[in-house]
Amino acid sequence: MFKKLLLLKAIPVNADAGLLALRLIAVTSLLLKHGLEKTIGLPQMWAMMSAHPMDPIGIGPVTTILYAAFADGICTVLMILGIGTRWAAVFTFINVFVAWAFVHHFVFFGREGGDHGELIVLYLAVMITLFLTGPGKYSLISQLLDKD
Repeated sequence: MFKKLLLLKAIPVNADAGLLALRLIAVTSLLLKHGLEKTIGLPQMWAMMSAHPMDPIGIGPVTTILYAAFADGICTVLMILGIGTRWAAVFTFINVFVAWAFVHHFVFFGREGGDHGELIVLYLAVMITLFLTGPGKYSLISQLLDKD
């Protein structure tokens, strides 16, 4: 009885449900905090870029902001729905990693400004996990492909 309780044997293991929870919770968080500000707030981003142009990897400020909006806005929605999840995770991983490297300078523990390195590392871990596993069976693409 104690062993069953300790090992949570009463709750069935379901990796697909875990992937759904990961997509819905972690990726929605990224969408709400960063994706919406980059897609809906694109005019404000253009204004900010004209005042402080950012080109961390040498692709140009316009391409940089469009890539960030695509990765944090469009790709996160695709991952939440489970469409093209592995590709979307790659694009988002690259964007988050570039931000961590060139904007946050690999800060993990934070400093007076309150950098959120631990959250960035968690987002990177989520993207790696979704790239390696795919969306699972509780995804839109899985539902569409299984309707034979």
